Amino acid sequence: MALIIRSSSIHAAGCYTTTPIRKGERILEYDGKRVTKDEADRLYADRHVTYLFCVGDGSMVIDGFGQGMFINHCCEPNCETQEEDERIFIVATRKIAADEELTYEYNLYDSEEDEMTCYCGAKKCRGTMLARRKKDAAKKKAALKKRAAARDLRAKSAKKAGTKKRTK
Repeated sequence: MALIIRSSSIHAAGCYTTTPIRKGERILEYDGKRVTKDEADRLYADRHVTYLFCVGDGSMVIDGFGQGMFINHCCEPNCETQEEDERIFIVATRKIAADEELTYEYNLYDSEEDEMTCYCGAKKCRGTMLARRKKDAAKKKAALKKRAAARDLRAKSAKKAGTKKRTK
């Protein structure tokens, strides 16, 4: 799949696909240097723009630098984030057409700004990139953890079943 970065009507630059993407397809990994949340707070104390993504229990963050940092927030997104082994993946939540901008719901909850204004232009735009409530962000994180645990259990079961077959 080919992704390009170009001007966005949502915010500055955005990430676009040049080929169609299927629902459920993993698009890219949000990657970068890993630092503690406290270190990130110190590094970015005087900066308005950051590309930080909390992982695990929230004590570590990815200091993102790459295509993922250009995926803009949208209140009606076409992607979602999925955490797996403290890695963040961007996954399509629906079929995405070629030349469409990739977006996901930021659900920001650790911001000192009161508004975090959203400019997505969606019909049901909430006007903010902040999570509806911190509880919503915690619920999403718990659901992602539960989904990852189930995936790990299935993988272990499949591996165990494969091992048993080989030994017979």
